[in-house]
Amino acid sequence: MKKVFRLFYTDLFFTGRIFMALGCNAALFMLAFFFPWMETIPLLLFLTLTLLFITDLAMLYGTQKGVFAKRHAPERLSNSDENELGIYIENWYPFNVSIGIIDEIPFQFQKRDIWFKTALKPRQRKLISYSLRPTRRGEYEFGYIRVFVTSALGLVRRRYNFSQGETLAVYPSFLQMRKYELMAISNNLSEIGIKKIRRLGHSLEFEQVKSYVQGDDYRTINWKATARHGSLMTNSYIDEKSQQVYCVIDKSRAMKMPFEGMSLLDYAINASLVLSNVALLKEDKAGLITVAEKIGAVVPADRRPTQINKILEVLYKEKTRYLETNMELLYATIRNVVKQRSLVVFFTNYESMYALQRQLPFLKRIARFHLLLVVFFENTELKKVSETTADDVEGIYIKTIAEKFAYDKKLIVKELAKYNIQSILTTPQNLTINTINRYLELKARQKI
Repeated sequence: MKKVFRLFYTDLFFTGRIFMALGCNAALFMLAFFFPWMETIPLLLFLTLTLLFITDLAMLYGTQKGVFAKRHAPERLSNSDENELGIYIENWYPFNVSIGIIDEIPFQFQKRDIWFKTALKPRQRKLISYSLRPTRRGEYEFGYIRVFVTSALGLVRRRYNFSQGETLAVYPSFLQMRKYELMAISNNLSEIGIKKIRRLGHSLEFEQVKSYVQGDDYRTINWKATARHGSLMTNSYIDEKSQQVYCVIDKSRAMKMPFEGMSLLDYAINASLVLSNVALLKEDKAGLITVAEKIGAVVPADRRPTQINKILEVLYKEKTRYLETNMELLYATIRNVVKQRSLVVFFTNYESMYALQRQLPFLKRIARFHLLLVVFFENTELKKVSETTADDVEGIYIKTIAEKFAYDKKLIVKELAKYNIQSILTTPQNLTINTINRYLELKARQKI
């Protein structure tokens, strides 16, 4: 009895075709009331429909397992990127079937249209691919795969439930990190906006004295070594290595502002991950500090192969705090942790000069011991408002205020430059590229 109940109340669905047939049959019964000679026609049609209905039931429910479905998903998802997923489907029926598939994706995506339609021949297999773009880090729980099967008759539909509940973690954008890494290895970084910086002068790190080869710079000739060996010898220099690069991420309420579904904190986290990986590729040391009203995570700078995974795991767990940034505590932490001159990239956000003035004394202290690069964001919504045409008095007021805020951002850049503090004012979508460009520029100009 339980199986029968389950059959008719959970897995059996009537299609629109059978309701249309029943509606036509009911109309014929009504006509037969006025035309008695038509009585046998709707009766025969009803018996035929009943026979087809039973046949369709026997075809779909004659086997216990008619189809098989399984979700193919990566071990973890990359935040802000299109992640490829797939549903493997196989037809075990001895006849052609039409299939509809619902994948119960996590509620965070707020999508209700994950519905796929396909047709399979007997014993045919198919992989249906689709993509999801998460905008928050954390755990995402997937539910059932619901498969709805109809035969060629199309009167009833059988549902299969494949229990494949799984939880996937959404990490900072490691796909973006790999893309930049592959571009760097193949020397194609210019294709994604990374500028080639002309190196000024020689690197300060001496490697060796070697024999002169045609094409070497005459300025590198070592005359003392040349006199001893009787042939031209030159000094060889290499890029300076093992310089420390610290990403300091402000996770206070100033970084909660959203942009295209993601918070500024998530943009900063993604950029920090890519910058740390690029620094490691340049054989520098990468470190991380997160701060709000208290210090969050501290990862001392290192260049071991496991360093980028360590940074990735730490960034995965970071969340926005809703209090002011404790700059005094940040300054003390940097003094205690960072013992040698380093590049400190501070990801934060300022909306006014007043916000900068509160932190400026501590920024100046940090800049005395390290090369400080402050990265903050343009307000793209205000920029749109300032570029629109005002049609009335209210519009003029709104546009004027928007222009003032935009002007304050430019004043912040000039104010930081007074105290030899580097800065980047950027839109969120260009954050990663602009940060990497500045890092490569500072390294080429030997300012670290």
